[in-house]
Amino acid sequence: MKVGMISFAHMHANSYATFLMDHPEAEIAAIWDDDVKRGQEMATHFETDFYHDLDELLSTDIDAVMICSENANHKAHVLKAASYKKHILCEKPIATELEDAQEMIRVCDQQGVILQVAYAVRFVPAIQKVKAVIESGRIGDVMAVNATNHGQMPGGWFVEEALSGGGAATDHIVHIMDLLRWMLQDEVKSVYAEFDTLFYDIKVEDAGLVTLELESGIIATIDPSWSRPKTFPLWGDVTMEIIGTEGSLVVDAFKQHSVLYNDQTGKIEHKPWSEDMDERLVHDFIDCVKTGRKPAITGIDGLRTLEVVKAAYRSNELKETVTLERS
Repeated sequence: MKVGMISFAHMHANSYATFLMDHPEAEIAAIWDDDVKRGQEMATHFETDFYHDLDELLSTDIDAVMICSENANHKAHVLKAASYKKHILCEKPIATELEDAQEMIRVCDQQGVILQVAYAVRFVPAIQKVKAVIESGRIGDVMAVNATNHGQMPGGWFVEEALSGGGAATDHIVHIMDLLRWMLQDEVKSVYAEFDTLFYDIKVEDAGLVTLELESGIIATIDPSWSRPKTFPLWGDVTMEIIGTEGSLVVDAFKQHSVLYNDQTGKIEHKPWSEDMDERLVHDFIDCVKTGRKPAITGIDGLRTLEVVKAAYRSNELKETVTLERS
């Protein structure tokens, strides 16, 4: 299976490309990037061809693309890839505007191509175990969830609202929101959120707290802040405390690691030893394309999480609870 990489702007692109190269039934057949220097360096690193023209790349016999461009460019790249009938794995969030996400989903459906959104945390083994425990009924009916997705401040285009769509809230709410919808099979009824810029001299928010009421009555909180220091041994965390009528469940998605005191780099590092979520995401996408099955994470999943992000920004602006208007 031949796959093209569209942009290495997002930090996850390198990981996806590495696991794509390691897959026994797939290859990186081509790379395009609007940053020519970066694109050529990646093409050299992964021993493949660099294309200056995206249409030329999409005109080749590749089967699919992985889109890792800036958030605001997802729409244009998805629509162009779909017009050439290439299957698509798109980095999260699906888009920066709801109308763009809706159009992306509609066009991909019309063209008959897969649109999968890169919510890799679903593939963490510990997270999948949590879902199984909830579904088994061992903790009774879920009443509340406290969750965090703390991370390091990524800088670059992530803090340029025109390219990113927002700051820490845009970057980190979506992962937790996707897990909540997937684990609980529930949708958000209302959102109250407060955001601020506390840690860095940037023009977007780097801290906040989101409170959600789900349609079932479950109350959930999300801390999506960029509060991890630069010296932290891992980029961040995903934690969840799930309170049920018969018990509670606590998960730290990245707890399975060894600690390396690295004198060569002068850093303490966390080296995960569990199955890699990015690898499992890439393998799932490849299997979707090869078998034609529906992807585990659809464009609609991307749209639903973006709706929550947009409602959270409205709540922060209005300083009141916002009821979701689902599209």
